[in-house]
Amino acid sequence: MLYLFIKAAVSGVLIAVASEVARRHAGIGALIASLPLVSVLGMIWLWRDTQDPPRLADHAAATLWYVIPSLPMFVLIPVMLRAGFGFWIALLAGCALTVALYLITVWVMTRA
Repeated sequence: MLYLFIKAAVSGVLIAVASEVARRHAGIGALIASLPLVSVLGMIWLWRDTQDPPRLADHAAATLWYVIPSLPMFVLIPVMLRAGFGFWIALLAGCALTVALYLITVWVMTRA
């Protein structure tokens, strides 16, 4: 249980740091947010838990295929915000687009 708490605390601190830095310096905050921190932490925790190279390799390769369909969200949200849409609508649209693209990715991957 302590291990789970440590994982959650470390992960949460990194998200808090990224958001606090972004409040002061948008570019630096974006740089921190763009780092694959969740992926890296996930790999660290998975390695610590399993020490299974094939599993970690599969995880890292699969992560790539889920990063790709998430990228258009970072195009849609700023376009919508600059066009006058509210934050929540832009965020919802970006998330909906990402979910749709994830579903398409999963569908394509099951066909390959």
